[in-house]
Order: sequence, then C-alpha cells, then structure tokens
Amino acid sequence: MKKTAQAIMSSLITLAILLFSPAMAVASEANLKIPTLSPEQNSLLYGGIVVCVLGMLFGFYQFTKVKKLGAHQSMLDVANTIYETCKTYLIQQGKFLLILFAFIGACIAFYFGFLQDTSLSGVLLILGWTVIGILGSYTVAWYGIRMNTLANSRTAFAGLESKPLKVLNIALDAGMSIGVLLVCVELIMMLIILLFVPRELAGASFIGFAVGESLGASALRIAGGIFTKIADIGSDLMKIVFGIKEDDPRNPGVIADCTGDNAGDSVGPTADGFETYGVTGVALITFIVLAVARRFRPHS
Repeated sequence: MKKTAQAIMSSLITLAILLFSPAMAVASEANLKIPTLSPEQNSLLYGGIVVCVLGMLFGFYQFTKVKKLGAHQSMLDVANTIYETCKTYLIQQGKFLLILFAFIGACIAFYFGFLQDTSLSGVLLILGWTVIGILGSYTVAWYGIRMNTLANSRTAFAGLESKPLKVLNIALDAGMSIGVLLVCVELIMMLIILLFVPRELAGASFIGFAVGESLGASALRIAGGIFTKIADIGSDLMKIVFGIKEDDPRNPGVIADCTGDNAGDSVGPTADGFETYGVTGVALITFIVLAVARRFRPHS
C-alpha cells in the first residue's frame, strides 16, 4: 500500500509540473514547422499527385469492369434493394456526423484559437481540413458499399456458373478498386497540405485532417457493427418465432440482415482503412520532419 501511495503521489507531482511549470515545453505535431521545399522537391510532389490521379483512374476502371459483368435480374434487384437500404443508413450517419463535428469543431477551435493563439483564418483552415477528413472517410465508405453491392450479385451469379476462378477475380477486382482509390485519395490530400498550406499551419492542418477522418471512421465503424448485430438478431427472431429460416426470402428481416452485413463488413472497414492509412501517413511525415530538422540542426 505504501508503494502504491508513493507511486500515485509521484504521478500527481509530475502532472502538476507539466501543467503549471512555464519552463516545461510541451510539443506536438501542431508545433512542427514543415521546411520550405525546393523547386525540385515541389516537382517531385506534383509528380506524386499525377501518380495518385492515375491510381484513381485505375480504381474507377476496376469499378466499371465489375459493373459490366452480367447477373440474373433477380440478383440485381436484391443487390439494388440492399444498396438503397445502405444509402438510407449512410444518410442517417451523415446527419449524426454533423452533430459530432459541432462538438469536436468547438474543441478544436478552442484549443487552437484560445490556447495556441492561432489566428481566425488559421483556425478556419484547420477546421476546414477536419471537414475534409470527415468527408474523405464518408465518401470512401459510400464508394465501398456501392462497389460491394455490385460485386456481390456478380459473384453470386458466377458461383452458379461453377467458375471458381471468375468468382475469385471479381472479388479481387472489387477489392483493388476500393483499396487503390482509398490510398490515392488519402495521398492527394496529404500532398495538397505539403504543397499549398502555409508552413506554420501545415502541422496543425495534418492534425485537423487526422481528427476528421478518425471521427468519421469511428462513427461509421461502431454504428455499422451495432447495425449488423441488431439486424442479425431481428432475422434470427423471425426464425425462432415463425420457423422461417434466416436466409429465406419470406423472412422480412433478410434484407435488413444483408444490409447490416454490408454496413458492418464494408462501410466500417473501408472508412477505418482510410483513417488508419491517413493517421499512419501523418505519423510518417512527422518522423521525417523531425529527422530532417535534427539532421540539419547546427551543433553547438
């Protein structure tokens, strides 16, 4: 007990020093000063944007490739019904994200505007990148659910044709389309910050962007998982009460169950992948900037 009390007191003293000592410097990614880039470095980053645009075009090509594949009309109708239900879910989530942004945006504005003494234009820029981060997660998730509902019906029809390789290729094409588009959109946004945002606000803009995409991904991921479980339980209850199988077309919960599976296994992971890649990219840029600053720091 004595050692525990000593550890608690030591932690409290350390916290007090961090909070109230003016000599203690506390830094974060917001304090990073992105170095001014040379013309050659700018050209290299512009080339990166071109590569990302080509990657996005490849993702759209994979999308059209899957969409052109044929399937039975009943399968297409079911897939379209699932997609329309997913759209309703995403629209509702968009309204929820607006409410969340109102709270998170107020916290960001208070931190940078009041605690960090950032100018009004700087705070608005950071909030703008927060919105872009949210829209990035949300848009990529919407694209993922559209791609998945198209691929599901084509995969099911290819399974009826007894062509296992075709089934595999459809799934791979759909996955490549989502993955490549996700990465390219993410990289373009980070390259825009590196190229066009003022040096003193680039670090804070990266934070705003990361917070936005994390906010969007967490809401879509958690809500998608909850939706999946509720829909699954609903269709199971119909099976128990009325003796109708879970995947029987007469079960009114089957579409909700399919929508829940798509929401939980497509919307959430797609947005989560966008957020994970973005936060990792911001961390990587932070490490590079710190390494460059340390490399060229004059020795005393």
